[in-house]
This record gives sequence, C-alpha cells and structure tokens, in this order.
Amino acid sequence: MHAYESLTPDVILDALGALGLVSDGRLSALSSYENRVYLAMLDSGEGVVAKFYRPGRWSVEQIKEEHAFALELKQEEIPVVAPIEFNGSTVHSTRDLGVDGEVDFLFSVSPKKGGRSPELDDVEVIGWLGRYLARIHSVGERKDFVGRERVDVQTMGIESKKILMRLECIPEQFRDKWLQVCDSALEEIERVLQGPYQYLRLHGDCHPGNILWTPLEGVDGGPHFVDLDDARMGPAIQDLWMLQSGDRRERSFQLSVLLDGYTSMREFDTRELKLIEPLRTLRLIHYSAWLAKRADDPSFVINFPWFWSSDYWQTQIDTLTDQIEAMHEPPLMI
Repeated sequence: MHAYESLTPDVILDALGALGLVSDGRLSALSSYENRVYLAMLDSGEGVVAKFYRPGRWSVEQIKEEHAFALELKQEEIPVVAPIEFNGSTVHSTRDLGVDGEVDFLFSVSPKKGGRSPELDDVEVIGWLGRYLARIHSVGERKDFVGRERVDVQTMGIESKKILMRLECIPEQFRDKWLQVCDSALEEIERVLQGPYQYLRLHGDCHPGNILWTPLEGVDGGPHFVDLDDARMGPAIQDLWMLQSGDRRERSFQLSVLLDGYTSMREFDTRELKLIEPLRTLRLIHYSAWLAKRADDPSFVINFPWFWSSDYWQTQIDTLTDQIEAMHEPPLMI
C-alpha cells in the first residue's frame, strides 16, 4: 500500500485539530502530484491550505530551510504565501501530534490565497513579475541553502538518467537511442553550465501555475508566489525562463519586458541568457525521472497513463534531439 492511501480525511482533520484549527468539515483536494494539498474551511469561516509532504522526499531540515526562506521573503513584504507558525514551528509531524495513522506525515499549514495564473501577454503583468523576482533574488543572495539541492547536471541530469535506467522505465526498443541522445544533451549542458555564474537561493519552479494573480485594483492586488517546494540554489535565469511562451520572437519580447522590470530593482548577468535552453533540457530529463519515481503513487495511473507508452518515449527522443540543436543556437535577444 502506498503511503498516501493512509492519508484519510480523518487523519487530515485530526492533524489540523491538533494544531487548534477546527474544521467545519469542508475539505477539498487541490491540484498537486508531488505532495497532497488540501483546502480546509474552518469554523471561523477562514480557509487554510494544508500540505502533507511526500514521505521520504525531503528531510525536516530541508523543509525548514524552504520555510525559513519563505518567511524571510514575507518579512521583506514580498508577496510569497508562507507557512504559519504553530508553537514556534512551521513543520509538524502527525505522529508527534498524537494523530492515529499507519504513516507519520510531515505537514505544514498556510493561509488560503485566491487568484489565477498571470496573463503573460500583458506587459504590465510581466513587468510586475520581473520586479518581484528581482526582490526575491536580492534576498536569496544573502546566504546559501545548506541542505537543499542545486540546479546542476549531476543532480538533475546524471542522477535522473540513473533513476530511469534502474527502474527500467524506457521500453526496450527506445532505450539505446534515448540513452545516446540523453548523453549528448548532458554533455552539452555541462559544457555551458561550467561558466562563472552566481548561484543563489531561488523559487526553483517559477512557472505561471505557481503564481496567483489578483486584479491590481484590489487592496491585495498583484502576484502571490506559491509552492517553494523546489526551492534550491541556482542561477537567476532559472526563475525567469519558464515565464516565456510562444515562438522565438514572442519569447524574446516577453523576456525583454520581464528583464526591464527585473533590472529596475537588481542587476542581471546577461551571460545567463545562454543557459535557458540547457536548463529547459535539464528539466525535461529530470521530469521523466520524477514521473518514474512516482509510478507507485495511486494517482499516477490516473494522471499519467501515457508514461510507459511508445509515443511518450519517441516524443522524448525527438524533443531532446531538438533541444541539442536549440542549445547550439544564439541565445534570445533582449
């Protein structure tokens, strides 16, 4: 039985109750494939978001580093949805709280925050995101993470390849070709990432789905950054490149506007522009390994039934081949 099968509504509500959060019984699962995240409505009429961490992924110390970063950003009045402290801690154990259950879950509680994904074709919106990302990075460079991962070839590339080989996820007819293309891609990524780039604490997974946007005319309008679960050390461009979409011309324009906002608050090393395609390629390889490690999750077959298919792996080979070509092209102009 997978650990998450023991995470019943009673366990969730009992865990919240042990912190003094009395639910009115309304509990809704939110979209999350890594952890299990729930919106719970309280007797007070307020809502909280409870995140139950995937067992074995992060240690208590690693989660505390993520939370400390979020609280540091919040203290600087940067709109990050940070966890709430209870009894001096933001990380809680169901077992330590006396909650009955077969598995000891680490969890945190955050305030409910509304909003939708930002409109990346809106110049004003992109400018706002650039300014706030600059502020996040200005805080991020003050010190390093100690226990969290880094954006590098070893962690996200080579280790991911080893996982896919060990778990034998790739159909036999595609395995040799995928390995060949993956090795070529990793060789090119390693060559580019060897430059003298500044590494700092990052959001790490800053795509539009992890930004909640509310109308600017509201009291609390603008962006709110959520889900720092992948916070890690890396170059600043890691938090910028996922906010572009469309063809090369469109992405160049979006990046230019984003960096106009960014550089109004903080300097940006333009040499990092050539890291965009290598980082995109690294994410592709890492994502396949991420899927492979979660194949025993009860929600996996429902949400990712195509993972074992020939179509998926042929597409991965084709995409990695295209990315090798993209990594040899000139970087986006701004």
